[in-house]
Amino acid sequence: MRSKPALSAVIALAALGVACEDEIVYGTPSEVSAQADADAGPGVVEAGPPKLDFQEAEFAESDRSRDPFRSFAGVFVDEARTRSQNQREIILNQYGVDELRLVGIVTGIHPAKAMLVDPTGKGHVIQRGQFVGRPEVVSGGAGSGASYEITWRVDRIRDGDIVLIREDAKNPDVPSATRVIPLRPEGTVVDGE
Repeated sequence: MRSKPALSAVIALAALGVACEDEIVYGTPSEVSAQADADAGPGVVEAGPPKLDFQEAEFAESDRSRDPFRSFAGVFVDEARTRSQNQREIILNQYGVDELRLVGIVTGIHPAKAMLVDPTGKGHVIQRGQFVGRPEVVSGGAGSGASYEITWRVDRIRDGDIVLIREDAKNPDVPSATRVIPLRPEGTVVDGE
């Protein structure tokens, strides 16, 4: 009984061998190519690789096909000339410091807090270290070319006023500007005084 499956396997392999007419050729690629040319006979020309048709648009730079040798130095120069945006959180950045009014100070807590009122009448609580008011744009000069913003920072909150300072980190030789906003501007009369 075992011989029937073995016999059918041998017959299947023999049929497969007969069905294959291709001859196996051994040798180097140049020897095989020479043998194929000799077998083809005279007057048979080999077709070769297919010809490709290129359009002029395929050589133009686009989003799909960019020039790997293109210099991007000009892009970085343009970015350096633009104004660098301040990345700090600035309270009341749409109003100048002159437009703000100090209406209240609380010094019995740590950190001390003060309340500024904007021109629309809305109050904003501030504390030491926060940045306040519209940033001022400073030109970077001929060397760097980039403009940047400097802002007022709350330096101290005292009993009758707040002290703001503005430092230019890119020009440490320039002294910092100081601004004092009093709780009661000069000329205001307080009841009982």
